[in-house]
Amino acid sequence: MNLSGIISINGMPGLFKVVASSKSGVIVESLTEKKRFPVFGASKISALEDISMFAESGDKPISEIMKSIFDKEKGGKAEDHKADDKTIVAYFSEILPDYDKERVYISNMRKLFSWYNMLQETGNLKAEEAVAEGETKKTKLTAEEKKKVAAAGAKKDNSKVKTSAGNRKTTGVRKAGTA
Repeated sequence: MNLSGIISINGMPGLFKVVASSKSGVIVESLTEKKRFPVFGASKISALEDISMFAESGDKPISEIMKSIFDKEKGGKAEDHKADDKTIVAYFSEILPDYDKERVYISNMRKLFSWYNMLQETGNLKAEEAVAEGETKKTKLTAEEKKKVAAAGAKKDNSKVKTSAGNRKTTGVRKAGTA
């Protein structure tokens, strides 16, 4: 799964996409409401691509876990995060059988399922193969566009424009001396 540019902000519900950066923080857009607002450096921001969950074989990135949910559900919704605890644990153990039962809490599982369902609803959940195909198409288009631009540049009229050699432009220049 490609989760680059998608973040979670501590104390704010939902997920956000980073739109731009500013001097004092970043400008984000809510995935569900499509509203933009600034987030300052004092806020705790977590990028989804940096989050991982504890497993017996080592930490598993959340992107791999979401990929296994995506494969299991064939692109559909995951278990509802408001389901009872036994259902959540059973579903999570199907997805990640070797998770660390002492360090991964049910609240972590619920958060993962709510994030997955939110990404699935907004259409931001895409497999990396699809993203890679889209990038190669973009590079092919830019190469073709470069050829067109080069061909258009060759047709350009390169005749020299005569200018007056002795005149200097002094507007906007501060002159030393008397005022």
